[in-house]
Amino acid sequence: MNDHYDSRETQGREERERALFEQLPEVIAVALASPGWRQHLGKIDAKEITSRAALADLPVLRKSALPALQKAAPPFGGFSVVPVPQLGRLFTSPGPIYEGEMASGDEWRYARVLFAAGFRPGDIVLNCFSYHMTPGGFILDSGARALGCPVIPAGPGHSEQVVEVIAHLRPVAYCGTPDFLKILLDKAEELGRDVSSLRKASVSGAAFPPSLQAEVKARGIDAYQAYATADLGGIAYETEAHEGLVLNEDIILEILRPGTGDPVAEGEVGEIAVTLIDRHRPLIRFALGDMTALLPGVSACGRSNQRIKGWMGRADQTAKVRGMFVRPEQIAEIAKRHPEVKRLRLVIGRAQEQDTVVLKAETASASAALQKALAETAAGITNLRCDVALCATGGLPNDGKVIADERPLS
Repeated sequence: MNDHYDSRETQGREERERALFEQLPEVIAVALASPGWRQHLGKIDAKEITSRAALADLPVLRKSALPALQKAAPPFGGFSVVPVPQLGRLFTSPGPIYEGEMASGDEWRYARVLFAAGFRPGDIVLNCFSYHMTPGGFILDSGARALGCPVIPAGPGHSEQVVEVIAHLRPVAYCGTPDFLKILLDKAEELGRDVSSLRKASVSGAAFPPSLQAEVKARGIDAYQAYATADLGGIAYETEAHEGLVLNEDIILEILRPGTGDPVAEGEVGEIAVTLIDRHRPLIRFALGDMTALLPGVSACGRSNQRIKGWMGRADQTAKVRGMFVRPEQIAEIAKRHPEVKRLRLVIGRAQEQDTVVLKAETASASAALQKALAETAAGITNLRCDVALCATGGLPNDGKVIADERPLS
């Protein structure tokens, strides 16, 4: 694959930077028409925000703050510039965080991401991201259809049924978490079903370590990683060069020192903050809580935009597991519903190329009934199935940590 989605991908960096900051004042002016952004940004002159230095003087909006802001001012905390009746879909993601979608065209900017992964018009795409409540499935769906690809809206789970669909409809491409791709391949082998039509994949939402990459490749599938969120859609994507992730267009990326609004030096690890050049969905210095670093130079694939190393951990305790975010507030809600529990800790690990989740609970009233009740409550609040391990009072460290992500970074 040596071609590109469009000419924007190979434009000069100075040309791209100039175009982004020429559009930024108008986008900020649109944002200031909403009460949430107006209160957050304060008294500023949008026409003066025409450089990275000027942008860096604006306050950061942290994604972790959205649940409280939206609860105080439903439905979107006053940050939406599109009236609710004009939206096509309304979503909720864990937190909870609420999002809206115009439901027109490729508004999540994902066709470019899929093109870089080798998807081409006419390819049948098996989309295994969730269509239930969250925007994930629709983000990939709209990008694939904008590219001219028919989509099988499979969603996650029901692996045996999905394997039968693959064998019958013969999709060429897969979208979903890398974990579920392995589950499908293993299930097909178990059932003796032919899923060899799958030859390419765009994966996101979970770790894709080298061992799993090698296994997927050995089974005849070229898989490319992507970095995306429910608020922004496609942010960065892997190309055939396999050298980090190339930044999507219409995005101004900053890498900030965690807990501050200060950009770090190039190459230093910090928190991702995105300013989105989108008049329907303006986001200004939106800090995602994910850590990464910029890579120097230009990708060997010819795309000229900045590159990031990929996901390098969280700036806070929020973790992404099996394609879903889990937040400290959710663990607090579980504890609130079970007063017999003194302290909780969600431990995330990795075993047999899949994420593992164990909810550890301190209690003086250990029982099988409590164990079952905690598992049910956790599933209802986090949308994650997890094992529950009970321990005596004092059995967990008193360090304030409620989510421990113990997965290796590579």
